[in-house]
Amino acid sequence: MKDQLKREIQLKKTPKRIISLVPSQTELLVDLGLEASIVGVTKFCVHPKHLRISKAVVGGTKQINLEKIKALRPDIILCNKEENTKEIIESLEAIAPIHISDIYNLEDCFELITMYGEIFNIKRTTSTLVANIQLEREAFQLQYQDIDKLKVAYFIWKKPWMVAASDNFIDAMITEAGFINSYSNEKRYPEIDLNDPKLKEADLIFLSSEPFPFKEAHVVELQSKFPEKTIKIVDGELFSWYGSRLLKSYSYFQTLH
Repeated sequence: MKDQLKREIQLKKTPKRIISLVPSQTELLVDLGLEASIVGVTKFCVHPKHLRISKAVVGGTKQINLEKIKALRPDIILCNKEENTKEIIESLEAIAPIHISDIYNLEDCFELITMYGEIFNIKRTTSTLVANIQLEREAFQLQYQDIDKLKVAYFIWKKPWMVAASDNFIDAMITEAGFINSYSNEKRYPEIDLNDPKLKEADLIFLSSEPFPFKEAHVVELQSKFPEKTIKIVDGELFSWYGSRLLKSYSYFQTLH
């Protein structure tokens, strides 16, 4: 069995003790019926809310408590290439098999969900979830296929101002939502100046609710600089969480048009 980095994973049996170091993957596990098998999560695993009370919190996505993880005797540890550091993954390799996800688009999401179906022996559940997300996607695309696509600048941070450009999952979701990313010719998460010409070209400015918690005061601040643009706070989870939360993304995208 391989993960999304094509690393071989040796599993002798279906894992029954799972540690997840990725919030969206933790939520996915719960929605796949695997909550009882989860033994450890991060402090950022906020969905469902009760999980951080009922399960051991082993740190964040960038810093972990290695001894706590060892003591939980996991059968598998679920990580993500972007969210977890190489150092974290190397430090965990002696403890348990590690599955690393690597997500850039919807097809990667479907592949990850399918992999979990195989790993945890729940293929029927995972194939149903993938099919339901695809139905949501197709219904949205049918409704919005003929609209004129507006250009969006999607901010993820302030001080410095940073936007989501190409080569990441948010960029794919901007496209899924029926918009054009103003920064699609740049890579990853560039720092920008508010006088940036690409920003001036954008029809819309989206301020994500995470990782930086943009508030209405920031909308007012930018509106004074760009009075002709539509500026709104958007739900960052529905643009950046992959897994079962995708079921909610497309109905949310409708509200943005």
